[in-house]
Amino acid sequence: MVQKGSVIVFCGPTAVGKSAFGLYIAKKHNGEIISADSMQIYRGMDIGTAKPSLQEQKEIKHHLIDILDVNDEYSAEQYKDDADNAISDVLSRGKLPIIVGGTGFYIKALLYEHNFGNAKKDEKIRQKYQNILETNGKDYLYDILKGKDFESSQKIHPNDVKKVIRALEIFEVSGNKKSELIQSEQHCRYDFKIYFLNMERQILYERINNRVDDMIRNGLIEEVKQLIKNGADINGQAMQGIGYKETVDYINGKTSKDEMIDLIKQHTRNYAKRQITYFKGMKSVKWIDVHSTMSDIVL
Repeated sequence: MVQKGSVIVFCGPTAVGKSAFGLYIAKKHNGEIISADSMQIYRGMDIGTAKPSLQEQKEIKHHLIDILDVNDEYSAEQYKDDADNAISDVLSRGKLPIIVGGTGFYIKALLYEHNFGNAKKDEKIRQKYQNILETNGKDYLYDILKGKDFESSQKIHPNDVKKVIRALEIFEVSGNKKSELIQSEQHCRYDFKIYFLNMERQILYERINNRVDDMIRNGLIEEVKQLIKNGADINGQAMQGIGYKETVDYINGKTSKDEMIDLIKQHTRNYAKRQITYFKGMKSVKWIDVHSTMSDIVL
């Protein structure tokens, strides 16, 4: 049985069925869902993020969905604080907090103590890289990060220059890579159980391809057009998400519709592969094959 004050986490690659399973567990165990999805936090981004329907959100209370405008920036640190508040709220009402999502660095920030935020700040170093950015551009700056801390560069988008500069600052100030300072699994912030939902790779890829087709049929292109009409920054953090960036390129005439669809499918499959790799690095995760071993989940 789950101990009082504990949380359950269901993570996994995109399209594996996390949302549906989280909903099922929440109904069965008097729980509420706390999203750990870096795209579902944005209002107006519903189709491309496979956001739970309004009916599903009505059946079970969901937290940390639709909390930001599309041009707002957000970090794992902010997520940790918001998720802490949501967990406290759920527990205060005698319910089970169920974390559901595939954004690994959000989940890791929530579950484990970390120290990368404690690296000292140095305004001179920050200004140096700001000058490099203004003189040579964001791609040049990003290449510097790749050379100094390749692992961190793979988790930061080139357009997110604040995080790029912060990672470079950490490297110079501490002498360590940001990726080497991230959370230690020795110090847990919660009593938790974490499950990774997985399935045979080819089946997962077929589900991804079908989901993308559904998104197009359900109006992804129209959703992106509306976001742009409402003032979304196409170079901002949110609009660089998979499905949105490719659709913007199509709208701007850079690709055909078929090319856009193929690119979304390809990039989503690549992302799913990265998610699997990321969670393989977490020792506390119990892997569950959703087609054969779901009965192994004992709450």
